[in-house]
Amino acid sequence: MSPIASSDWDRAVDAIESARSVLLLGHVSPDGDALGSALGVGLALAAVPDDRRIPRIEVSFGDDPFVVPANLAWMPGEHLLVPATEVSTDPDVVVTFDASSSDRLGLLRGVAEEAAVLVAVDHHRSYDGFGQVSLVDTAAPATAVVARELISRLGIELEADAAACLYTGLITDTGSFRYTGTTSQTHALAGELLETGIAFDEIARAVFDAVPFGYLGVLGTALGRCQLEPEAVAGCGLVWTAVLAADRAADGLPFDLVEPIIDVIRKASEAEVAMVIKEDDLGDLRVSLRSKGVADVSQVATALGGGGHRYAAGFTSTSREVADVVSAVRSALDAAIDG
Repeated sequence: MSPIASSDWDRAVDAIESARSVLLLGHVSPDGDALGSALGVGLALAAVPDDRRIPRIEVSFGDDPFVVPANLAWMPGEHLLVPATEVSTDPDVVVTFDASSSDRLGLLRGVAEEAAVLVAVDHHRSYDGFGQVSLVDTAAPATAVVARELISRLGIELEADAAACLYTGLITDTGSFRYTGTTSQTHALAGELLETGIAFDEIARAVFDAVPFGYLGVLGTALGRCQLEPEAVAGCGLVWTAVLAADRAADGLPFDLVEPIIDVIRKASEAEVAMVIKEDDLGDLRVSLRSKGVADVSQVATALGGGGHRYAAGFTSTSREVADVVSAVRSALDAAIDG
């Protein structure tokens, strides 16, 4: 049974079914769960019969330039995507996906907050309640789980294209079913999605196992910079590295391609927490954190202006100095462990 109140489901369904225009938003720098959930719901809404179809369905995220991450560019629903600078500013309903706060909506925060109805679909414990209607299940391993239930409650039959997007969200946030939040219900949902005929092997290859050759050089540089601090995290260990914009520049690699590096360095058995500090094209430092269980990195990220989950979280630093970031994270980890 869903932990979300029936009244909230009813309010969301009624608002969407009566809308003439719906804007579906992922968070800035969307991952597979954010964009997969938004596109999955968008494709489901676009597939209903003409007499029920919403005249205007737009999917977007608040970045400019508006660039879909390379490992997600294959997803169905391209025809629904609208750059942040071109979205309609008067939607009847805005539905956000995987955003724990309105500032995660970037350029589209104002459009969302001014909408007649704002529905937030999420699974983060750090969700701050910004939606007028909150469809938030903190026990769900991915926002895609909640998005699937929304489609079901809208009475829409799930088709393969929407299922492929939701499956992307599911495997992204569960680490291909390796993370602690995975349950028997997670696998049951995966089975339901596979029954639509999606090519799950091709999806996994595109999401996790397809990178340009230049990425290998950036990975090598990042691994060469790795630092192990065994005394950090109350003696449980911290491993970290930094990826600078100049590292990507030689091969013209986009920022989103460096995200998987965290999954390599987190394998160090001597470290409870892993961190990758990533310089974006504007010089800002974006930080990814992973924990094996002892430390709650969502508490760390929230303290530093971000958010996430106990085992995976992130934030954008107010400093542009790597040393400052490392120091701030060390202190926040100590506070989290002591607390």
